[in-house]
Amino acid sequence: MFTVAKKEIATYFKSPIAYILIGLFLLMISILFWTPFSAGSGDFMIVLENMGFFLIFLVPILTMRILAEDRKNGTEVLLLTSPTSLTKIVIGKFIAMYFVFLVITVISLIYPLIMVRFGGVFTVQLAGGYLGFLLLGASFVAVGVFASALTENQVISAIISFVALLVMWMAGAFSAEVGGFLGTLLSWISLLSRYDIFTRGILGLPEIIYFLSFTTLFIFLTIRVIERRRWIQG
Repeated sequence: MFTVAKKEIATYFKSPIAYILIGLFLLMISILFWTPFSAGSGDFMIVLENMGFFLIFLVPILTMRILAEDRKNGTEVLLLTSPTSLTKIVIGKFIAMYFVFLVITVISLIYPLIMVRFGGVFTVQLAGGYLGFLLLGASFVAVGVFASALTENQVISAIISFVALLVMWMAGAFSAEVGGFLGTLLSWISLLSRYDIFTRGILGLPEIIYFLSFTTLFIFLTIRVIERRRWIQG
């Protein structure tokens, strides 16, 4: 599992895509950060709230090749016949993508540290917000890895992931209007409503369990998709 993760991490950082994504994300945060900071505001929570939305665009690009490329190149056969269990392979690839996300998150800490340097305070609310961001990122990465398992085309994988994440992000806004079973379903898959709880500084155990369960579910679905393909191919 960790061998797979190390290999994928090394491969990712040998390509320019990781550095491009990190650069773009930091550019977006810088723009968001500078506006309130230049106006004398020390509230980084506004930036953190928008960082979650940016993940909808970032994660699909981050994860689009992780399984789709193996299928396109024909190396998926090696994965399916590997002595390492399929579960460990999928989890290893998830860990690799989440590690890249963690690198981006750690780098983003430079902005609240700048605020501290100029008299701001790294509050418990901000720490809770970052915990929510880490959990949100795990859920997004799991969805992205699942989308990558569905197709051999990286662009299609990114589109599937983007649309799925956008729907999950906006679901809560439509749940009350729709009502009924569909409204309940939309409310359940709403990631924004649960992420908002963390950005308000509330560390809710149900929300933590939800994000961890959500992540586990999509890792499980990814394994099932690949197992089904192996069964069909014989």
